[in-house]
Amino acid sequence: MEAFVRVLELIGTVAFSASGALIAMKKRMDLLGVIVLGVITAVGGGILRDLILGITPPLAFRDPLCVIVATATSVLLFIPWLRHHLMHNQQLFDTVLLVMDSIGLGVFTVMGIWNALAFDPERSTFLLVFVGVLTGVGGGVIRDVLAGNLPFILVKYVYACASLIGALTCALLWRVLPSYAAMLIGMLLVLVIRLLAAHYHWNLPHVDDVE
Repeated sequence: MEAFVRVLELIGTVAFSASGALIAMKKRMDLLGVIVLGVITAVGGGILRDLILGITPPLAFRDPLCVIVATATSVLLFIPWLRHHLMHNQQLFDTVLLVMDSIGLGVFTVMGIWNALAFDPERSTFLLVFVGVLTGVGGGVIRDVLAGNLPFILVKYVYACASLIGALTCALLWRVLPSYAAMLIGMLLVLVIRLLAAHYHWNLPHVDDVE
């Protein structure tokens, strides 16, 4: 199970750091800016989660592997030929950003629940769902604020709702299924909802919709 969780964490780290790096490149940041946004997107939600749970110092500072992987991913995307293809093909850019951000959201939503239960198996369902969503959306919120964008959580295709549904599903299934099964189902549910919402332009009602 530890190996499964580690692999899942690394997949989420690559995905979220890629989304952060892409946003930074779209804002025409330099290499340092790309790395900073890539890293903070990958570990920001986990740091917020650990602070809520009273885990200090946060896990990101105890084990540098995720920071190293996020840095390497950001640098890789900054390679000129790859950067050129991404920045000069809007459809490719949007697709890669959507897929990476959706994978990261799904993975870190369930990783938040895993980490909460690893430190205290008696956590309430409400707390599990809360830290799951916080872990999933936290890094992206910090990324968007640093990039000067309105956070995805407030405007993008049921973003937080997808994380909420996945977190609640994972937390409830944890009681009746093996933990890896609950995590996979919760993660896939987030991913499917995000991709379907983007494809069909599902959104919660906006202010303009009621005028």
